[in-house]
Amino acid sequence: MGELPQPFIGSEALASGALNRHELRRYYRAIMPNVYLDKRVQSSFRQRTLAAYLWSCREAVVSGLAASAQHGAKWIDDDSPVELIWGNARSPSGVVTRDQLLLESEIQRLDGLRVTTPERTAFDLSRTGRLEAAVARLDALASVTGVKAPAVADLARDHRRARGLRQLERALDLMDAGAESPKETWLRLLVIHAGYPRPRTQIPVLSPGGRRGYHLDMGWEDIMLALEYDGDHHRTNRQLFAYQIERAEDLHELGWTVVTAAARHPPASVLRRVERAWRECTR
Repeated sequence: MGELPQPFIGSEALASGALNRHELRRYYRAIMPNVYLDKRVQSSFRQRTLAAYLWSCREAVVSGLAASAQHGAKWIDDDSPVELIWGNARSPSGVVTRDQLLLESEIQRLDGLRVTTPERTAFDLSRTGRLEAAVARLDALASVTGVKAPAVADLARDHRRARGLRQLERALDLMDAGAESPKETWLRLLVIHAGYPRPRTQIPVLSPGGRRGYHLDMGWEDIMLALEYDGDHHRTNRQLFAYQIERAEDLHELGWTVVTAAARHPPASVLRRVERAWRECTR
């Protein structure tokens, strides 16, 4: 028996002779109606996306977070629902179908799947859920595709009756491809909503002498105030921990003030420290 590592349509495998019914029942499990996967494999989000596409008889278009993942975006939960643009409303568990207007120019093929383009994907991601979450999704997509807000706004003109267009405008205005994690997006939006000028992301900095190069998460170059999110990952890596110490010393020597936020810091605490640093840097 030849192993089939990716989801496949059961009836097609039987018709082609790749498997017989006994092998199909013994070695594979249905993860969608008539779509099977090796019993030993815990299905990933991308595999569930492929399975959902096969369930649609390859007629649907992958959209939303599933499309974003196909484009290479990170920070997508593995148990997220697979969104499809398709007319069949009776979808299996874990799949959401929507019968929406979709132009041919908004569809492309990726790894054999019909997927919404980055612009259409951004259009869909920006209109649902909380604004902060929508911006984080846009940041992740823009980081890997380079999608630009004006292109998404142009696409929106072909969908004037779509829901969520007011939020789309706000989310596109806040989108920034320089965010490298949802927490960096959260931190950027925190200071923007608090009334600070929009910080620049991924600020390049050379060490004294120019031998080492760094990128600051975000900040204001004119007053040399940086804002960074610490995910604590460097504390378990000695080499990275040593690098962070050297980096901090270089930034201090250059005259940068760095405010660091971490998961354990409540927003009010972060803003107090930003306010204190801002006063010091603008004296």
